Amino acid sequence: MFLVTGSTGSLGRRIVRELREKDESVRAFVRLFSDYKELETREASIFVGDLREDKDIEKACVGVKYIISSHGSDKDAEALDYRANINLIDAAIKNNVEHFVYISVLGVDRGYQDSQVFRAKRETEKYLMASGLNYTILRPSGFANNLLPLAERFRDTGFYLLIGDPKNRSSIISTDDLAKIAIDSVKVTGALNKILPVGGPEILKRKDVPKIFGKVFKQEPIIINPPLLLLDGVKSVLGLFDSQTEKGLNTLRTLLANEFFITAEEVANLESIYDMKLESLEDFIIRYLGNNSEND
Repeated sequence: MFLVTGSTGSLGRRIVRELREKDESVRAFVRLFSDYKELETREASIFVGDLREDKDIEKACVGVKYIISSHGSDKDAEALDYRANINLIDAAIKNNVEHFVYISVLGVDRGYQDSQVFRAKRETEKYLMASGLNYTILRPSGFANNLLPLAERFRDTGFYLLIGDPKNRSSIISTDDLAKIAIDSVKVTGALNKILPVGGPEILKRKDVPKIFGKVFKQEPIIINPPLLLLDGVKSVLGLFDSQTEKGLNTLRTLLANEFFITAEEVANLESIYDMKLESLEDFIIRYLGNNSEND
């Protein structure tokens, strides 16, 4: 049985969907008030709990063969990105879990001290590598599904908001490809005890994204490009009222201010290990929105 945390999120939901299509047994860790109707429809086993509670994690891991940790945090990186994963790893050891797949983030080893999320994920990586468990650590770049709302807005208005340097490069990964990679990591020998950077098949400058949207929807993009200083101003004001929100914006700023891409050699390595052809951002957008299909 697979245990999937973050199973109602954009990645976790896809992981559960793919596992059930393969007729694999899945225990989906969900919060009480989250929307897990689709997971029930797919006949996943639903475990209602709180990742902040050690006892819930311990119960969820009983009888589990594989764990895929795909949850993230909105504001509380210490509790969810770090402490919950440490408890998951400890419970995995206790229950003789055969393989632990951890979804980290590209660039986590660069020392971005302003981001609690990056720091927490890096410390979790270190703990997992020292745990004695079989593991795969995946470090994805940006998720393609995060661009779907921007693509829909562009389709309806022609406008695209691009904050910061338009020349910064990224390798945007199809979220469906990432779900397949996470699942296959428990059985593919090339992924055993490896840290793998994960990105799409092309290195894109941020200014290339609205061009792709323009091609898909057949309209010229109108790009609004405010400087990062605007985000800094918003962050400072919000910090006066909500320090947790300010910390969350620190991670957003880190993502906007830096480059996150993988090399052609790393793309080739991924495609070889997992025997797959990675999907481009353009194909992802067409598949989801090209025929006015429903956003996911």
